Amino acid sequence: MITIPVICTFIAIIACLYASYSDLKRGIIPNKLTFPLIGVGIVLNGINSFITGNLMILVYTLIFTATIFVLGYIFWKLGAWAGGDVKLFTALAALLPLNPLLINYSILNIPFPILSSYPFPFTLIINSILSILPFLLIFVVYIVIEEKKHLQGELLKPLKDYQHNFLLALVITSAVTMTFFITQFFELQILILSLIIIYVLVLIISKIPNRVKAVLVSIITVYALYQSFQITIFGIITLFITITIIGIIRKLLTSVNREALQDDLKVDELKEGMILAYGLYEKEKKIYFDKESFLTKFKLAAKSGDLSIINTPKGKLLAGTLAAGLTDKDLTLFKELVADNKLENNIRVKRGVPFAPSIFIGLLISLFIGDLAYIFFRIIDLML
Repeated sequence: MITIPVICTFIAIIACLYASYSDLKRGIIPNKLTFPLIGVGIVLNGINSFITGNLMILVYTLIFTATIFVLGYIFWKLGAWAGGDVKLFTALAALLPLNPLLINYSILNIPFPILSSYPFPFTLIINSILSILPFLLIFVVYIVIEEKKHLQGELLKPLKDYQHNFLLALVITSAVTMTFFITQFFELQILILSLIIIYVLVLIISKIPNRVKAVLVSIITVYALYQSFQITIFGIITLFITITIIGIIRKLLTSVNREALQDDLKVDELKEGMILAYGLYEKEKKIYFDKESFLTKFKLAAKSGDLSIINTPKGKLLAGTLAAGLTDKDLTLFKELVADNKLENNIRVKRGVPFAPSIFIGLLISLFIGDLAYIFFRIIDLML
């Protein structure tokens, strides 16, 4: 039977598909999509409230829609979200204030989708934020392959470091073997404790001189092969592949990410809405970009012991890195600064990462799997 929640779900999925296409193609989520959806969602849930005789459906719709808009507005002011993202989340809250529960199924006697104790629109936001990481990795790979081919060598560097990765796999295998022996001897079967012991042993073995390390790892690996040949071989291969993949992902999230998602432009090439990679400040009549990240400052403060490095005043903010992007006033300022030789004619901007595809993925996960954060905390609770 086709009900209003089913209709709302179908509209939400189609809307997110179109929003994803528009965001990927043109970099925007059009108002002609989001504004009508907010009205349609409220009207449909109002009708559903009347048909079912449950006034709270309409009340929840209005409350959750307003709450998500206010929350989104705060994120927009903080520069975390663009305006289109805020309006799309608001529209989805209007359409789906409650989980429509389209399907119910079980895996290992665990019922899905797994529902959280907070409203469905918050589940949608959490899942969308968590979904941006895999999408971001795919997006960066696409840019490296299609547009910035010079970054392919940097991206594939972990594959060239196969000798180091294989040695690390052997070190971890040795640490696991030693940990298994220790826990069996003391009859300790606590997962968290075993992981801590493995980590400590990996650190210790890694610090040993290379010749001693080679002998130690060889002896332990031979012992492990003798005890369980197939499991040890499978473990070493799995670790080697995992370490290599993690290395590639690390490149995607750091150096390759930074270069793939940033461009150097002349001041005449800047346009409204572009997002600066670094904030522009003026301090003691000096104009400069603050290129040091919080993590970099934290490391410097930790090494020097001077915590003031973290919160040292940067000066007067002339142009920030908010998601709203550059304004016409900012563009005029940049032209004046370059003309007066106060600023180099080389401005680094971020390449906007479309968020709508992550919202679409987050919607599907919310409908068919459940709340990822709630699932994660339940797993942790079971482990402890």
